[in-house]
Amino acid sequence: MIIDSHAHLNDETLYSRVEEIVGGFKANNIASCIVAGFNYLSSSLGVEIAEKYNQYALIGTHPEDVDEISRDVLDKYKELAKSEKVVGVGEIGLDYHYDDMKPKEMQIDAFKKQIILSHELALPVALHVRDAYGDCIDILSEMKDYLSNGILLHCYSSSAEMVERFNFFDCYYALGGAITFKNAKKEDVIKAIPKDRLLVETDCPYLAPTPHRGEVNEPKYINLVIDKLTTVLNMERDEVIENTFNNTRRLFKKIK
Repeated sequence: MIIDSHAHLNDETLYSRVEEIVGGFKANNIASCIVAGFNYLSSSLGVEIAEKYNQYALIGTHPEDVDEISRDVLDKYKELAKSEKVVGVGEIGLDYHYDDMKPKEMQIDAFKKQIILSHELALPVALHVRDAYGDCIDILSEMKDYLSNGILLHCYSSSAEMVERFNFFDCYYALGGAITFKNAKKEDVIKAIPKDRLLVETDCPYLAPTPHRGEVNEPKYINLVIDKLTTVLNMERDEVIENTFNNTRRLFKKIK
């Protein structure tokens, strides 16, 4: 069965339908999903969803919301992490795409603090990186002593060449609906990712795969991501599913 390694069931677009969505997992060959936080409130809600519906959660603050990072919020994350359903710290990282994003210095500071948090909690990190891969590599190099529990590049969007650089840190890579877009041109990237480091995700409600592009994304559409990988990698569908399932559990060791 499939694990959706990054879903925002805590987003207002999907939250009112969580019971219905999770109720459809078995019919869509989904074992479980990981509800990713993007700030403290969404992380708290994600843990609540994970505990109520027997799913999993990431806790952390996205680059867009890093002005909330304080000792108090970091301590609150430590409290949330006491839940057995919390499997990692995320989504955290760097995003330089838009001019109105938080200042780079603030993002970098929050990124480092949350890497240290993941080390204290002995949990892997799930990274959001957009137009900031160079700085991300510099920070991973600087913080390598705090990154022994695993690194996931959520929604990986850089090049095949950059995969080689991230492989130095034994990173895992999650791919989602964007690889199905007609203009994606990602086949070389998909093939460059080590098969034992490949995960699948939806990032729902965002990035719905073709032919649902522009619609609200849902975990059930992860099957379209599997289909694309099956074609590009010339593998059997069941082999792709088993491989990504095992990789997800290897990285997120608290998943049962």
